[in-house]
Amino acid sequence: MSDAESPTEFDPTAPNTGEDFEPVDVFPDSDDFDLRPGADSCYKCSTCDTNCPVAEVDDEFPGPKFQGPEQWRLKQNEDDYTIDDSITDCSNCMRCDNACPSGVPLSQMHNTARGEYVSEQMDKLSVEYVRNRILANYRTSATIASKVPRLANFAMNFGPARWVMEKTLGVTSEREFPAFAKQTFREWWSSRGGAAASKENAQQARERRGQDRDADKKVAYFHGCYSNYNTPEVGKAMVRVFEEYGYEVVVPEQRCSGTPMFANGMLDDARRGAEVNVSSMADLIEQGYDAIASCTSCSMALRQEYPELFDIDGIDEVAANTFESVEYLRIHEDLKGDLRAADVEGDLAREFAYHAPCHARNQGLERQSVELFRDLEGVGIEDVGESCSGISGTYGWKAEKYEKSMKIGDEMFDHMDDASGDTGMTECPTCAMQMEHGTGYDIRHPLELLEAALVE
Repeated sequence: MSDAESPTEFDPTAPNTGEDFEPVDVFPDSDDFDLRPGADSCYKCSTCDTNCPVAEVDDEFPGPKFQGPEQWRLKQNEDDYTIDDSITDCSNCMRCDNACPSGVPLSQMHNTARGEYVSEQMDKLSVEYVRNRILANYRTSATIASKVPRLANFAMNFGPARWVMEKTLGVTSEREFPAFAKQTFREWWSSRGGAAASKENAQQARERRGQDRDADKKVAYFHGCYSNYNTPEVGKAMVRVFEEYGYEVVVPEQRCSGTPMFANGMLDDARRGAEVNVSSMADLIEQGYDAIASCTSCSMALRQEYPELFDIDGIDEVAANTFESVEYLRIHEDLKGDLRAADVEGDLAREFAYHAPCHARNQGLERQSVELFRDLEGVGIEDVGESCSGISGTYGWKAEKYEKSMKIGDEMFDHMDDASGDTGMTECPTCAMQMEHGTGYDIRHPLELLEAALVE
């Protein structure tokens, strides 16, 4: 008798109509993030691992697939499972988010795991914890240093002091600390008249452009720490360019975006800053403002990481109305047409080697500067490729990670060396540090070139 002719023992029963249904409690009730849908979407293709710049140079790093979905499953199924300490080797570049074909929220899983590791497993008296806390809270040390910038600039790069910092705290002495500005951006903003002066400048610009003097064009600027304390020229350029297009600028109360805190698992510190930032921006958005940032990591934090990690009133509205500053102008103005009709002379009439930061790639902005500036008379711009710069905020400042950071950056350094220009360009302040450190090039922000081309 063939198999097809065998009698079946299958005996179907009446369907369960739900009256006696007892749901299986696969995962117990918890206040933790429910990342199960994301973990279930991972089919272990390992594309995230092959796109991870840390895994590329470190054979011992298990990669984003383990740090995210696999570790999350282990944690849910083993009561005594603890977060693997390799989570601190993830640089939080977030390239795995873009690489994943299934949309698994890898960076959210990494941030959550890193926060739990630091909160529950890390020795709070260890040198590593103290060092990471200081690096993550850069705004605190920068606020103090900016009171005495000349003394701070000398002390922070004084050889014996740097040696002591490396030996006691593990902050690499290979890098030069960025200089603190003699006048912060916020001091400059207040001295020129703040929001009232910006409104007057914007109204005059609208009249020059033949627009309604009272047109509703207004933005709230999230300058971040670096533009405030170290490169106020970027913030000044942002204000002047937006005013030239007739936008009234306000600069609300703000704290660090939280990017270095996410990368170091300091989620409580990040949340305190986020509560201030969301409160400030949400109030202004309700009044018709949009939020803009000149740093792509800051815009990334407000757009993606805040709503992924925190539940704060107004957070979704802030995320939906936050833009990178050049992106905002590209959306609302004929920026490309205006640049095609403009030219640049003087200091910025150069050839630029452009690096797109990882966090710009996450926002789909990697080609923005090249597309905008390639037709600008008087300058040249060349994309130096897709590689990560390697510094990833505080990551490359840690002594034990310095060499790894430079290995990751090698490809970018080589491409910069091969490019026609000897001036770098990027939107990220820490990528700028790495570019300058690896090549010796002067590094500029796209907003500075926009100012040179468009502001009269």
